[in-house]
Amino acid sequence: MSAPLLLRTDADGVCTLTLNRPEARNALSRPLMAALQAELDRIAADSSVRVVVLTGSGPAFCAGHDLKEVRGLDQAEYLPLFEQCSRLMMTVVRLPQPVIARVHGIATAAGCQLVTSCDLAYATDTARFATPGVNIGLFCSTPMVALSRAVPRKAAMEMLLSGQPVLAADAVRHGLINAALPAEELDSHVAAMAATIAAKSPLTLKIGKEAFYRQLEQPMDDAYAYASRVMTENMMARDAEEGIDAFLGKREPVWCGA
Repeated sequence: MSAPLLLRTDADGVCTLTLNRPEARNALSRPLMAALQAELDRIAADSSVRVVVLTGSGPAFCAGHDLKEVRGLDQAEYLPLFEQCSRLMMTVVRLPQPVIARVHGIATAAGCQLVTSCDLAYATDTARFATPGVNIGLFCSTPMVALSRAVPRKAAMEMLLSGQPVLAADAVRHGLINAALPAEELDSHVAAMAATIAAKSPLTLKIGKEAFYRQLEQPMDDAYAYASRVMTENMMARDAEEGIDAFLGKREPVWCGA
């Protein structure tokens, strides 16, 4: 039997999903995207999961779409393929739980798109990021959507127009990732951040993540009006009452998730 395309481990509220096509640099084949989509859909309804960590097996995080598979498709299958990938990226953004990308090796094309779709991203200091479609005559138009919302405009255009890889240190400078670390420190850093987030109220994380992305697309006046409504509703939650009472009482809060 062949190895599963996606591996899942759970511990202390943190779910780690590992892309498992190491021989193909974890390229996003249709079956792998379907497996990841199905697992994220299950996680969305799983209250035991507080944080998701997304990583890859083998020498790379993700090399983007599987070009061998793409070249074998009929023209009528192109749009469904890119719609499948776009739905997957939006699922990451809309997942109630925060998603952390743990990156090593390369994250290119749709792999870079996956990193920029995650809420947080940490990488080894030797990792490389690229949207190299222009090199093969195929502009990275769908990765562009996530990339252009994560990094400054000119940094995004340089990556898209040149197709050249970006070093981890520059990825930090552009805001593509949060930090670049020595390889031996990456796992402990990601684990510590995941544990820190997992200790928060899951309801508050869900409310805040959704509000963050929604307000980004609104004019400032509308964003403040929307955020004020969200904060008002949040204030009425039991976890907000518990958190404030715990702070005033100088004790640790006990979250109920409501």
